[in-house]
Amino acid sequence: MNINLLVIEKLRLIEAEMKNLNLWRNTPPPAEAFASHLPFAVDTMEAHEWLQWVLLPKLYKTIEQDIALPNVFAITPYFEEIYKKEPDGRYCQLLEYLHALDKIFSQSKITDA
Repeated sequence: MNINLLVIEKLRLIEAEMKNLNLWRNTPPPAEAFASHLPFAVDTMEAHEWLQWVLLPKLYKTIEQDIALPNVFAITPYFEEIYKKEPDGRYCQLLEYLHALDKIFSQSKITDA
């Protein structure tokens, strides 16, 4: 399968799971939140906000504009740290989808088949 299609599939699963967990918002954070210079905008956004309003749109736009996708990518550790205090395993499926996305980018050679 084409790498772009694989990434889109994972992004859609992440979005659906965020909606299932009631993490998806209809209104973006304030404009100032997007001005952060820290990784994951940790000083201005919740993790799920960054995922919805920064990462997902950026990856969709990259694919839409036919720009090369990143070679190195690992966001799961950040989200594992954020959600580690949730004892009920509520975020397990979301973490699984994020890990699958990371895995696509961590493969050494990906061909557009």
